[in-house]
Amino acid sequence: MRVQRLHPSSFILLPLALVLGGGAVQAEPDLPPIEPPRTGRLRSWNLRQTPIVEVVKRVRDAVVNIHSERTVRAAVGDESFSNNNSLNRINGMGTGILIDPRGFIITNQHVVEDVALIRVRLADGTAANARLVARDSECDLALLKIDVDHPLATMPLGTTRDLMVGETVVAIGNAYGYEHTVTVGVVSAVSRDVNLNKEVSYKSLIQTDASINPGNSGGPLLNVYGELIGVNVAIRAGAQGIGFAIPVETMIRVAGRMLASRAPQGSARSRLGLVVKDEVRLAPPGGNLGETAGLRSVVVDHLDPGSAAARAGLERGDILLAAADTPIAASLDLERALFERSTGERITLRYRRRGQERSTAIVLESPADPIWQKLGLRLRPVGSDAVRIRPVGGTSPQFRGGLVIVEVRPDSPAQRSGVQPGDILVGLDRFEMLSNDNVQYVLNQNEASGPQPLKFYVLRNNQLQDGQFPIGE
Repeated sequence: MRVQRLHPSSFILLPLALVLGGGAVQAEPDLPPIEPPRTGRLRSWNLRQTPIVEVVKRVRDAVVNIHSERTVRAAVGDESFSNNNSLNRINGMGTGILIDPRGFIITNQHVVEDVALIRVRLADGTAANARLVARDSECDLALLKIDVDHPLATMPLGTTRDLMVGETVVAIGNAYGYEHTVTVGVVSAVSRDVNLNKEVSYKSLIQTDASINPGNSGGPLLNVYGELIGVNVAIRAGAQGIGFAIPVETMIRVAGRMLASRAPQGSARSRLGLVVKDEVRLAPPGGNLGETAGLRSVVVDHLDPGSAAARAGLERGDILLAAADTPIAASLDLERALFERSTGERITLRYRRRGQERSTAIVLESPADPIWQKLGLRLRPVGSDAVRIRPVGGTSPQFRGGLVIVEVRPDSPAQRSGVQPGDILVGLDRFEMLSNDNVQYVLNQNEASGPQPLKFYVLRNNQLQDGQFPIGE
């Protein structure tokens, strides 16, 4: 199956034929306007005000149109240019979703890949240049930012956990440059794995027959409540009615991670000392929760001992409702709430415990030592002397240095991996470890691509040993 990303393409302009009668055209006499018959029309409600109309009205302002420009060199022998050093400007288009009132926008990574200029147009016609904040090539998502002078509308977040094949969905996008084009369809399938080519593949996509065209990339796929359930990403080449979207759960996880990685004062996790998880209220089999089904919540899953959150009285299982006046419905919202908050600032956190709403004041801390936080290790350089291992099989491997493990935090990835104080960390992933900055670099790279177990190499009793830090498990 050949699948293509939604890049702009050419279209066929169909001729419009107007057929006029052969005789002269004679003016009609002035007549009173004819009232359309309304016999039998229901007047108790407006049948034209369908749920789809309500969806569009609810989310239109949270959808943006993206226009990009990239510059490429003319191909050798291209006669449309005077010489082979000429540059060719290529315009692109896509769609974006506002996820924060300050102008943060999520879109597909391929929409802004290798572009020199990104221009965003809001629903009211306002245009602004955007800058690329972060991107995730594996998930094909990118985070953009525009500068604004007033809060912008943001997209309500839904879920795919209770998504039903056959339910109605709505797509909005910059189709072929026709801004805010609305199409309607159904969920054709869920959990589709799609191979774009040998290098790029997508996992667990939503399939829909809502018309998706070049320019729709990065735009929303919505349920009938007007909630985001997916980010449109690809279509089946040569087919009609086969489009795909990245599930909203993937977007929440990746966007939250990208936002946290660019937060001036550090991530919410590092400043509060807690770990949260996204939960969705699902109807039981054969049951019915009505409009409460599919509602999102954010639950405290872990607290670091002695952290700001622990000192404020939070407990595992508490449901977060708001932080610093920002409503919390997804883990992404917690990162948004603290993004520009200063260290030492006191915020109010509202939460629910066993059905009762409560609030507490929390003083934001500076980020903890990331190596201690993520691995549970305290390290110090071994010194400038090279570290030599006892010869094994006639060889004597030598390292330029290493890091002595001073302390291992209980119930941490380091403790579960089996390393001990006194071990010398000489390698992590594919890199030599000479300083804490080396460790931090590897941790940042691992977090940016999605936390995965990290292989390590340590010296113990002058013998080289290896293992894995179980990060992300």
